[in-house]
Amino acid sequence: MIRNVLSIAGSDPSGGAGIQADLKAFSARGVYGMAVLTALTAQNTQGVTGVHLVPPPFVAEQIDAVFADVRVDAIKIGMIANAEIAEAVAAALSRALATAEGNGRSIPVVLDPVMIAKGGAALLAPEAVDALTLRLLPLATVLTPNLPEAAALLHQPVATSRAEMAAQAEQLRALGPAAVLVKGGHLDSDESPDVLAAADGLHWFEAQRVPTKNTHGTGCTLSSALAAELAKGVPAQEAVALAKDYLAGAVEAAGNLTVGSGHGPVQHFHALWKDGA
Repeated sequence: MIRNVLSIAGSDPSGGAGIQADLKAFSARGVYGMAVLTALTAQNTQGVTGVHLVPPPFVAEQIDAVFADVRVDAIKIGMIANAEIAEAVAAALSRALATAEGNGRSIPVVLDPVMIAKGGAALLAPEAVDALTLRLLPLATVLTPNLPEAAALLHQPVATSRAEMAAQAEQLRALGPAAVLVKGGHLDSDESPDVLAAADGLHWFEAQRVPTKNTHGTGCTLSSALAAELAKGVPAQEAVALAKDYLAGAVEAAGNLTVGSGHGPVQHFHALWKDGA
């Protein structure tokens, strides 16, 4: 059975991040992708120049429409933008998840707390951090912050060591998520380790840093690939490993694309397309 995965996120018209990256990652990982838009952005590989928010009631209406008709096997949450949208998403998902549980189904939720774009533009209003923490974190099966996002959620300095990464992952898990994957891509080292804090302890995932500027949408892509694997019933630790392997291949093959002159996108279909085809 082909699984159905819903992304709730913002749009990137240049195709490298947001909803567009999510749908590509879903397809590449063999699941059917659906999308609820929270925001339209004007952006390209060089940065974000504008954001147009979708009214919160309409965000909720989109979610309700999907769940009224389609079996949802996993959910990925990306750009939320402000507190009102966070509240609308949380309320709509709480209803949908409760209904699913009443029917004997558990739907995994991957929450990628998108706060800052690659070019530095803010994608989450400062006052929305607490709403995100209080309303959405408890719904998450896996929370996937990078180091600046983890620090912002905890109102702490950015971690600069593995020990600090692990400590923040545990602190975030105490806020409600079943598991927390803190991504170490911002560490000042040749390695890019990630740590998963789960009920059975800490699990480290090692990776060498790939020397490329084509990293637009890496966070969106990883969280979407993770949601796809969880939708298939893969356990969290194994799902993280599969998603990381997929992203590593997408980053390594990014040079085969010629998209923009800034932070280019990864090659989501590296395992499916012939080079140059």
